[in-house]
Formats: sequence, C-alpha cells, structure tokens
Amino acid sequence: MNTDAPKTSFTAGVVTALPIALGYFPIAFSFGVAATRAGLSGLEAFGLSLIIYAGAAQFLALALITGGAPLLVSAFTLVAMNIRHVLYGPALIKRVGPEARTKYAWAWAFGLTDEVFGAALGALARGKVAFSEAFMFGLGLTAYASWLSGTALGAFAGGAALQEYPVIDAALGFMLPALFLALLLSILSKAQLPVIAIAMAVTVAVTFAWSGTAGILSGMVAGALTGLLVRRGDAA
Repeated sequence: MNTDAPKTSFTAGVVTALPIALGYFPIAFSFGVAATRAGLSGLEAFGLSLIIYAGAAQFLALALITGGAPLLVSAFTLVAMNIRHVLYGPALIKRVGPEARTKYAWAWAFGLTDEVFGAALGALARGKVAFSEAFMFGLGLTAYASWLSGTALGAFAGGAALQEYPVIDAALGFMLPALFLALLLSILSKAQLPVIAIAMAVTVAVTFAWSGTAGILSGMVAGALTGLLVRRGDAA
C-alpha cells in the first residue's frame, strides 16, 4: 500500500482546515462581541456569520449599520468587497484540471473564503492532497463550524467581554490578515511577486488618497490585470 499517495477524503479536508479553524475561532469571537457591543442581538450576530460568512465584510457591515448607512449602499459595498469570491471556484477547478468533479460545487463553493481557497491551493501544490469534493467539504465545513461557534460564544459573552483586555481586543483585528498572509506565503512563487507587489502598491495608494474600500477594490482590479499580463507574457 502506498502511504505517500495523495489523500482525498473528508478527514484530509478536516486536518487541512485545522490551522484555519484555530485562527477563525478567536476572530469570530471578537466579531460576536463587537456585534453585541454595537447593539445587535446574539441571534442577529450569529445570523450575519451564518449568511455572510466573510470576516472583514462582517466587521464592515457593523460599521455601516451603526453608522446609519442606507441599506442599498451597505448592500452594494459588501457585494463589491466580496465579489472576488466568485472567482475562487473557477480558479481552483482550473488548477485541478478538467477531471475535477463538480457535482456538488454549488454547496462546497459557499465555503471558499480567502483562507480556505489559499489552504486548498497550498495543499494541492504540495502534492499531499488530491482534489475531491469530499476533501473540499471537510475543509470548508471545518472552517465554517469554527467561525459559527466563535461568533456564538462571543455573542453569548456580550459586548463587555473584552473591555478589560484592550490589547487582546486590538490584536484580534490583525489575526485574519495575518492568517491569510501565512497561507499566501505558503504558495508564493517568483512569478507571482510582480502581481502581489502591484496589487499592494495600488491598494495602499488608493486607500490613502480615497478610502479603504476603494483601495481594496482598486488593488483587486490592478492585481487581476497584472496577472493577465504576466500570463500572456509567459504564453508568448
């Protein structure tokens, strides 16, 4: 029996997702606390995690809600911020190849957050895991369960839960980008450096010149266009 053969099971997905789950739980706890601090009920806080399931976007939703932003403006901002998720499924399937089964993609694709997408690509690139829908379900559901349970516990603890620990409260805000950065570095190649550098430069420049939301959107567009140019250059 070849023990080095790539794993494709649900359990392999769960194991791959453990670092994400460990990172998600405290961030989701922080969101639950912040949501109840902003005046939402525990059920409303849990509902945001259940339906939106996008860390940075959920914190932005709180800011929009408490700031009195119109419903349509809030909805458009959140959709625009998360439109990148639409590309994750096709990008993953393209990486795997035409033999990938997608019968239940409508279900497991919901769990393709930044970190889950990065972990899936990293696991596939290292060759220890082969793509399967069972693997994707294990990966996505483990991360999702961690996010929901963290939100529920934070909402139950209430808005005053972290007031006595301001350093911890502030540090939790850096965990989500730090987790994604770690996953990004695990799959980084030399050819991707120009794409990342330009996306970061545009994001920072537009953020300082305009706003954080505009910076994120501009960085995404700049990174995508740079990626296309790099691919065309390699093909030529």
